[in-house]
Amino acid sequence: MRIAFIAGEYPPLQGGLGDFTRELARATALAGHAPTVLTRTAAGAPARETEQGVNIQRLVEGWGWSTARAIGRFATSAPTDVFNLQFQAAAYGMHSAIHLLPRLLRRHAPVVVTFHDLRVPYLFPKAGPLRWQAMLALARDAAGVIVTNPEDGATLRAAGLTRVREIPIGSNIAPSALDGFDPAAWRAARGIPAETTLIGYFGFLNESKGGETLLRALAALRGQGRDVGLLLIGGQTGASDATNVAYARVIEGLAADLNVTAQVFRTGFVDDRGVSEAFAACAGLALPYRDGVSLRRGTLMAAFAHGVPIVTTTPRLPIAGLEQGEAFLLVPPDDPPALSAAIARLLDDDALRARLRAGSLRASGRFAWPAIAAETASFFAACGAKG
Repeated sequence: MRIAFIAGEYPPLQGGLGDFTRELARATALAGHAPTVLTRTAAGAPARETEQGVNIQRLVEGWGWSTARAIGRFATSAPTDVFNLQFQAAAYGMHSAIHLLPRLLRRHAPVVVTFHDLRVPYLFPKAGPLRWQAMLALARDAAGVIVTNPEDGATLRAAGLTRVREIPIGSNIAPSALDGFDPAAWRAARGIPAETTLIGYFGFLNESKGGETLLRALAALRGQGRDVGLLLIGGQTGASDATNVAYARVIEGLAADLNVTAQVFRTGFVDDRGVSEAFAACAGLALPYRDGVSLRRGTLMAAFAHGVPIVTTTPRLPIAGLEQGEAFLLVPPDDPPALSAAIARLLDDDALRARLRAGSLRASGRFAWPAIAAETASFFAACGAKG
């Protein structure tokens, strides 16, 4: 099957949507398909390249009204069996033009939309309900819709969508064998005191991920006399969502107000091994998503893949097979006292940490890329794709 993935961002640009697209495209190539990724330009990256069986074409400088013409020229020159629009409004600069692609491209091949979330586009000031209608139009114009979690699936089905498939995401970070890793030297190189216990946070900081709750929990733990530090792992703002930059300033100001600036450490953007090393340096990971833990979160999948003990927030809908106290500890969203209490429990209970590590690793087995690629290709075929 000749698959054209449309991705608002793609490595070397930082962002979960781009990382997901890369892993899915590679997995489809290994399964014998012919994937192409259509994305935007990135400084230092070639306009065209082939990597691990994936043809990458960086054919637009930004997402806007000219996007459809650029992708249409590709469709005319390169026969395609299915387009897969990887959608997250922020990855396309919140521009509404991307919503027109299914209608404009379907004369070439079926268009399947993968919703990474249901965040609405900007459109124009005071657009209000029109923003949600634009999302529904995107879904209805597609030959089929993929969602990554039950919550989004239920929302779209309630709006009358019928061809909706739930397919989970996998980890964008491959765990590295840490031969020769020296935790003490790693800490010393980053100015982290040897006696400080680290709680990790992985991924970009934005309002939906509970950064303020996390800082208040850190301050509460410090107030109890615990020598605890927070390790922010990876890049903090990404390449697509401008609101992350503003939120980073909010977090910096709050850390200063809470007098915990000196206890917040940052790795900056690191490769897969760097993420694995950072996870290994932490006693556990805190992921206090404001909308509850969800299978759409790549940061959660990376934590599972590494067998990290996790404290996170109660999901909006139960996640089958992932129970409280087995794969993670759950606390209410936006509740710093509950989060600090759960972290303290984690730090004080060796047996609990061991049980959560084992539960994380078991959970990761449910989200392997070959299985995800096979189910995705099967759905493409059901939506009319050839091959």
